[in-house]
Amino acid sequence: MEVFILPIIKKITVQKRNTDRYNVFFDDGKEGQYAFSVSEDILIKYDLRKGKELDEQQLAEIFYNEEIQKAYIQAVHYLSFRMRSIKEVKEHLQEKGYEENVIQEVIGRLLDRKYLDDREFALAFVKTQINTSDKGPNVIKEDLRKKGIHPSIIDESLALFTNEEKLEKAVKLCEKQILKNKTVSTKQLSSHLRIFLVRKGFEQVTIQKAVSLALENVPDHRDEETIQIQGEKALKKYRLVPPEKRIMKVKQFLYRKGFQLADIEKFLDGIDINNHE
Repeated sequence: MEVFILPIIKKITVQKRNTDRYNVFFDDGKEGQYAFSVSEDILIKYDLRKGKELDEQQLAEIFYNEEIQKAYIQAVHYLSFRMRSIKEVKEHLQEKGYEENVIQEVIGRLLDRKYLDDREFALAFVKTQINTSDKGPNVIKEDLRKKGIHPSIIDESLALFTNEEKLEKAVKLCEKQILKNKTVSTKQLSSHLRIFLVRKGFEQVTIQKAVSLALENVPDHRDEETIQIQGEKALKKYRLVPPEKRIMKVKQFLYRKGFQLADIEKFLDGIDINNHE
């Protein structure tokens, strides 16, 4: 900030577009020359008025506290949209170009005024994720870690996610995946569900129970129907392969898809390989 350091304040005017800020002019022997602008809080704190003398130390202090005030207002605005962690606010102010000492002053003020509280933030964050997302505890834990939450607070917050809620959520996710994967074998489906739940952030004990419960509702004749679909795909895929080799190719294809050898043999016994040229 370029400042014209003059010893006496000539005048102070209210900004037209922002009536909470004031322009300070120094005496230059004429109408007064613009020096700097301040918030109303800084104006009152330093008793800035016409005719007051300011030395370099006072000016440096005013500019420093004005910078803190600007950063504080931006932080409060950032917090007005939703709760934030301390790390999130720090990173936001860093992106705005504020120095570390200014940021620390602002964070301290926000903590004192209870605008920041990582414990309350973490508890609220976990509750929201439980109620509005399909994330498991491991993903939520990683989200909180990235937001700078202390491990002990993370563990305390995740205790809100009961085993019953985890299992219920995991089962529902499995049921949706079952509906989306109607043409795969039960074995392949089971593997898919386990991998899917791992990616969603669920622990192994929950995954095992959820997959088992979800598959209980899968009809026993599922593979008999799906092997017909996958078998036809295999026959089309290898339609140009000689019949004597095509059977082995189809067998390998269906085995990789998770079908039992007995079911594969039964499928092949029911077709005429020569009619699938």
